[in-house]
Amino acid sequence: MPETRSGTDFLRSRLAIVGYGKMGRLVEQFAPEYGFDVALKLDEFNNVDCAGVTADNFRGIDAAVDFSIPGAVSRNVEAIAPLGVNMVIGTTGWHEHSDRVRAAVERHGVGLVWSPNFSIGVNAFLGIVAAAARLLADEPGYGAWAWEIHHDTKKDAPSGTLLKLVDEMRKAGYTRAIDVGSNRAGRHPGTHEIGFDSGADTITLRHTARSREGFARGALKAAQWIIGKKGFFEL
Repeated sequence: MPETRSGTDFLRSRLAIVGYGKMGRLVEQFAPEYGFDVALKLDEFNNVDCAGVTADNFRGIDAAVDFSIPGAVSRNVEAIAPLGVNMVIGTTGWHEHSDRVRAAVERHGVGLVWSPNFSIGVNAFLGIVAAAARLLADEPGYGAWAWEIHHDTKKDAPSGTLLKLVDEMRKAGYTRAIDVGSNRAGRHPGTHEIGFDSGADTITLRHTARSREGFARGALKAAQWIIGKKGFFEL
């Protein structure tokens, strides 16, 4: 993805935020650093049944960032794609509707990039976990677990990031059972842990987010990148 744009030597892009909660407000806060003017904010009050997704509202919008709720993602994409606006999806828990989302992107020739977690550190962590799983795939003495904790308002459990971590372990060749667990409590921004245990030792890999800032910044970098592209992309 491109480097963060700054200065006054470029035309600013117009951004729509779909889902104006805690993450949407962070995206708005950091948007100017990435060359965006927030031109439209849709939330549970002005976008009931996609009422806010109109040609007039989206005229001149270069990209939309969705941090809404799992049940709204497919409807949002199916409403925004016909308007020719490219999208970034940071919402998790909607994968049962992924076929509908892909079909809308392909049918209308737009671009969409999604990730269960836009944090740069988490995406590095995915590679670290995959490497560990590959090294231990042929060591039957090692069992594995995957665990995460988030704030008590997070809708999905296990998190999309934890499911992605387990998927990367499988792709790396780890075929034995992986015990998966989740907790929801307090205001915790997110910890993901992968462990391997044997009779001789324990290996623990952990990523802990200090705040939601990394997710917002990663989504904005993705929004810069998706402008002008077509197709369904995963970070």
